[in-house]
Amino acid sequence: MTETRTAVVIGGGIAGPVAAMALAKAGIEARVFERFDQPADGIGGMIGLAPNGLNALGSIGLLDAVLEIAEPVPSMVMLSWTGKRLAEFGDPAGPPMLRTVWRSDLYRVLEREARARGIRFEYGRQLTDARDGTAIFADGTTAAGDVIIGADGIRSTMRTLIDPGAPAPRYTGLISFGCRPGKPVNVPSTHGSLHMVYGKKAVFAYGSDESGHAGWFVNLPSRTPMSLAEARAVGAIEWLRRLSEVFAEDRSPAVEILAASKPEDLVIVGGVYDLPKVPVWHRGRMVLIGDAAHATSPSSGQGGSIAIESAIQLARCLRDIPSVGEALGVYENLRRPRVERIIAAGRRVDGNKAPGPVGRTVRDLVLPTVMKLLVKPGKMAWQTDYRIDFEAPVDGALTSNR
Repeated sequence: MTETRTAVVIGGGIAGPVAAMALAKAGIEARVFERFDQPADGIGGMIGLAPNGLNALGSIGLLDAVLEIAEPVPSMVMLSWTGKRLAEFGDPAGPPMLRTVWRSDLYRVLEREARARGIRFEYGRQLTDARDGTAIFADGTTAAGDVIIGADGIRSTMRTLIDPGAPAPRYTGLISFGCRPGKPVNVPSTHGSLHMVYGKKAVFAYGSDESGHAGWFVNLPSRTPMSLAEARAVGAIEWLRRLSEVFAEDRSPAVEILAASKPEDLVIVGGVYDLPKVPVWHRGRMVLIGDAAHATSPSSGQGGSIAIESAIQLARCLRDIPSVGEALGVYENLRRPRVERIIAAGRRVDGNKAPGPVGRTVRDLVLPTVMKLLVKPGKMAWQTDYRIDFEAPVDGALTSNR
């Protein structure tokens, strides 16, 4: 029988609420503590949920709620700046290759579902320290649990508490933006597919429907990192002007779509980061999940999905392995090989988004051949076909190496 009866979850984004609900399903009481003063409604850009992430949500009864706010994407079409069709990933006539959802909508739904299952949320609770199963917050309050779970994102406080020498986030060379324009624009429908235009200076991705409404995001190369605060200080009006200049030479609908985008609708994400290998995921009764442990570039298309997977797999380990320490070691050994392989794949994709003139020419020449290799049946199955059977017992033989 497990010794884990209670859990303190630090972070109310994606991994935190999912972990709390998975723990509740495993018979473990969890509370969620978030450093911001209120829920994250209206915050964050577009995120893709791959089939493996959706299957993970389904394992704890969350799939239907998320599908209500997610848009199916049957395929992803790659285009050059000249308008040439380079490749298509997925099958327009087949099942969706992924679902897109706006982060703010996903945060709202996850919190709603968690509260409906009796999960308590406490806001304005900035973690400053943790020891002996007790989380200590900046306001002087504390929270005790059999395990403390760090789901506090890529700039995790928990990661530093577990390992003061933990690596810092690594800049990918990109600044990101997204938008859902409020008014329609005169561009052809993409029929649900996501079109990614590899422009001369940046990548512009968009999807438009028959009514002319188009959601989009941009990965803008920048040698200089820019924090969220610095990017927001530039201002939405100025960014829309700069982005229009960036895509002015491309033969794509980018400029028209940007012109239809209102400054108040622009989501400024700022610099895009991933994490180098995090050598220590757990210590004592403390453990990391999601971006705190394995942040991958958005280019992988897997960040949200693997965060959900890890949250659920941790709950299973804590349910089935009697000792907290042993359970955390089993969890790490279960997850680390998979997530580090995905992070490496995302890093390679980022390199294709910021090439010079020669690199751009080479990329556009070889991408069709590369995509033909990738779309072979089973080539990406190791990512997308991953399944979690929540009720199945965890293999306790996956013991920790530390």
